[in-house]
Amino acid sequence: MTDVMSTQGQFPGAAGESERTRRLRSLGLNEPSADEAFDRFAHLAASITRAPIAMVNFINDERQMFRGLYIPPNSSEAVAEEGASWADRGIAFDLPTRQMPLSHGFCPHVVAQRSPLALDDILAYPRFAGNPVVDELGVRAYLGAPLVDDTNTVIGTVCVLDREPRQWGRERLRDIQHLAEALLSEIRLRDTLLAQQQEMFAAFDGSPFPIMLTDGPGQEIRYANAQHGDTFGAPAAYGGIGVAYPQLGAAGLQQAVAEAYHTGRATVLNDVRIQPGRPEGQRIQQIFSFTCTPLRAARTGQINGVLTVGMDVTAQSRTEEELGTLAALLVDRLQQSGPPAGRPGITGETGLGLSG
Repeated sequence: MTDVMSTQGQFPGAAGESERTRRLRSLGLNEPSADEAFDRFAHLAASITRAPIAMVNFINDERQMFRGLYIPPNSSEAVAEEGASWADRGIAFDLPTRQMPLSHGFCPHVVAQRSPLALDDILAYPRFAGNPVVDELGVRAYLGAPLVDDTNTVIGTVCVLDREPRQWGRERLRDIQHLAEALLSEIRLRDTLLAQQQEMFAAFDGSPFPIMLTDGPGQEIRYANAQHGDTFGAPAAYGGIGVAYPQLGAAGLQQAVAEAYHTGRATVLNDVRIQPGRPEGQRIQQIFSFTCTPLRAARTGQINGVLTVGMDVTAQSRTEEELGTLAALLVDRLQQSGPPAGRPGITGETGLGLSG
């Protein structure tokens, strides 16, 4: 199987990639887009711990990704009201995107230590007091638990934050740990779907057609079957089609895949002329037709990728070209020599015969 998910070491930039990042990539969790299921868990974490901010945070080698996030509405009126609940508390928490550098916050410490972390007042801990989120976001209290999946890989955290010091206590610590364990059921579901997907990929590897699967709006290549590798070679680098396969990108395949992703309709790209990439292989230019079909999540219906299938139409194109060439040659000869000999004379000769 030429599976980009399992062969990262072959490509530039993949050296030293952690098992955690590979695991997140295989689970489809290696980018910071919102996920409804994880947002619900974040809201639940905030409700149980009565904290104003909660996150389901996945951490790869480069960044933190808040796939689940809960921040209540910023309401100055709610702050002014006596007895305003935790959920109505107005907060100034500027988080424009669902990602953060590894240098920010305390979840990377939880992942590294593989254990929960409770900070009642961050300023009381010299090791953590200088963290950028203290000054930039005003975070003063933190409680987080690691997400350890069935492969014993720590892939992220469930955490809650407050802009005021908090006495979390053993009960809240236990609550956040129970939430982390409950969240693993969602991860197991994704693992089951992954196993089913791998079975599908195994079937794809027996296909005589080049098949490729891309993920997300950036159309990163997630999978390519054996025929795809044999035909177009291994990707030049892990990433989008234009980077991994410059010939295909230049021929318009990247645009066709993007159109299928954004419109939700299948697209077809014909007459793609490719010079085989294998030096020992056939050097004759091949002609392909590609069908790009958007893939939707079963539960939400949201488009999350595109399946691209190629068909080698070189022989068909040659036949059409040969027929076209022959037809053009016949027309040219006819035009040069005039009508076929004797055809106008058939009537005349017959007439002469009858009159004779």
